[in-house]
Amino acid sequence: MTAEPVETATRTRYDADTLAALTADATAIMERYPNPRSGLLPMLHLVQSVDGYVSRDGILFCAEMLGITAAEVSAVATFYTQYKRHPNGTYTVGVCTNTLCAVMGGDAIFDELSEHLGVGHDETTDDGAITLERVECNAACDYAPVVMVNWEFFDNQTPETATALADRLRLGEDVAPTRGAASVCSFKQMSRVLAGFNDGRADEDAGTGEPTLAGLRIARERGWTAPEGPDSEPDKRGETITGEPGSSAERPPTTPSDTQVGKDKKPGEDAK
Repeated sequence: MTAEPVETATRTRYDADTLAALTADATAIMERYPNPRSGLLPMLHLVQSVDGYVSRDGILFCAEMLGITAAEVSAVATFYTQYKRHPNGTYTVGVCTNTLCAVMGGDAIFDELSEHLGVGHDETTDDGAITLERVECNAACDYAPVVMVNWEFFDNQTPETATALADRLRLGEDVAPTRGAASVCSFKQMSRVLAGFNDGRADEDAGTGEPTLAGLRIARERGWTAPEGPDSEPDKRGETITGEPGSSAERPPTTPSDTQVGKDKKPGEDAK
């Protein structure tokens, strides 16, 4: 069943063409979910793809489309760090400073970039080109230290390569990430992809790199296998007996912790 576009008097300041395009895209997002309000997260990326951040108008638009309050939209938009509440640069340069990347040089990279660009965390250069961020983890520890530009990977960075990358971005040059897409797109373009609209570039990724597969290759060469699960136990012949799959809720009480009244229970209540 196709959802009908929401027709409502808008409090936003979008012009008619922008509002019509946003409404069509938002309606397509809402159609993906049994409950339309489940589309709030991609819808926030959608308005970010237009405004470059989650603006006042973007919040009002989402609220009007989904029939919820602006406060409810704001509560979500301020919770997740990928939603920006002030204008973002053309490129978000995120430096991983979590444990492994930090040890491998992530902190030094961030400090060098901060000094070189003249901005701190979540601040944007005067030309609007780069917003610099500290990132908790880029999920690429096998390539540490890692920098991401609009969530495209730049692996095994140094302070020198990172500053050179930033300079190229500010000059408007085409920049190719280490892995993934063939080039870096803008923050607005990436926001539209995160809203769930295909940009036709999914096949540009060359696939998993050698550092990611190194452990698997070594394990296969040496015949290593993963240990059995916690429910497995050896029998008297040394063979492994694995229990049948089942829910723990179906297990009968067998230990004091299964039957004793907890601190949050009153006498006479069932322990759960």
